[in-house]
Amino acid sequence: MKKYKVGIIGATGMVGQRFSLLLADHPWFEVTALAASARSAGKKYKDAVGGRWAMEAPIPERLADMVIYDASDVDAVVSKVDFVFCAVDMKKEDIRALEEKYAKAECPVISNNSAHRSTADVPMIIPEINADHARIIPEQKKRLGTKKGFIAVKSNCSLQSYVPAIHPLMDLGVTKVLACTYQAISGAGKTFKSWPEIVDNIVPYIGGEEEKSEQEPLKIWGHIEGDKIVNAQSPSITSQCIRVPISDGHTAAVFVSFDKKRSLDEIIKRWESYKGRAQELDLPSAPKQFLHYFTEPDRPQIKSERNLENGMAVSIGRLREDTQYTIKFVCMSHNTLRGAAGGAVLMAELLCAEGYMD
Repeated sequence: MKKYKVGIIGATGMVGQRFSLLLADHPWFEVTALAASARSAGKKYKDAVGGRWAMEAPIPERLADMVIYDASDVDAVVSKVDFVFCAVDMKKEDIRALEEKYAKAECPVISNNSAHRSTADVPMIIPEINADHARIIPEQKKRLGTKKGFIAVKSNCSLQSYVPAIHPLMDLGVTKVLACTYQAISGAGKTFKSWPEIVDNIVPYIGGEEEKSEQEPLKIWGHIEGDKIVNAQSPSITSQCIRVPISDGHTAAVFVSFDKKRSLDEIIKRWESYKGRAQELDLPSAPKQFLHYFTEPDRPQIKSERNLENGMAVSIGRLREDTQYTIKFVCMSHNTLRGAAGGAVLMAELLCAEGYMD
């Protein structure tokens, strides 16, 4: 595999920081540009981040002295890279415009933002689930008038905890899903230091999260028709999303109805044996085993499971029959690894391996 030059747009934010750690020693990708807002432009990365570095590992030595570009200086960034990862904190319409500007400058954009998730010809890919949605990219290029430039997005971080567990069961006749998510503060770009009010507290509201949790899986499970991705019509999904005092790791309590009773043993077997395109291609960031089922009654737990397979695996436990739905279970994933930056890096690896970056 050739080495690709990559940029991080929004490098100073929490997801941008996570990108910098994941990409600093990546076997396929070399970071050649960091970009952020105008107030950070011209500063060294270590100075721009300053006291806001939120990761446990230190700033990568190779990136610390890199001078940051203004994210709006598209030409300057594009001249240094083959493609970019985008994780900016801006208004949705501004993000949409910025990402299209990069794509039209013939620079593919791997986005962690929600701005283009509902755009019909922009694939929203979980590599183990809907890798085939990359086939819409040529149609998007026609619309944008580009030869190389396009946008691909990662789904909402909370979905990564429960959609992977439901996916291997879809052909068993899933009709309804109820998912209650308990989401870490890093999903809001916060730490306990920056958000002391969350200590010994929960917040039963995360703006826009429930709508994303109910709608985005239908795009992931959708199909390509002509020049657009058409959302799936089922299952019916309802959710509650709650912010809890956890640094990293989203947990979900999930209830699923099938069109008829299903064997619990068959469900566990499907989880344990499931492999997706990321595993077939043996991508650098892919977990060897995507879904891990725990038989202990008190697992999975955040502290013991969130870093499973470098934070890229999904943990499941407590599968049992339910009195109102068919089954219920609990699952968990690392929200800034599998759910955010790691998921985007894995998607970029997929697109490189499948030839979409060349």
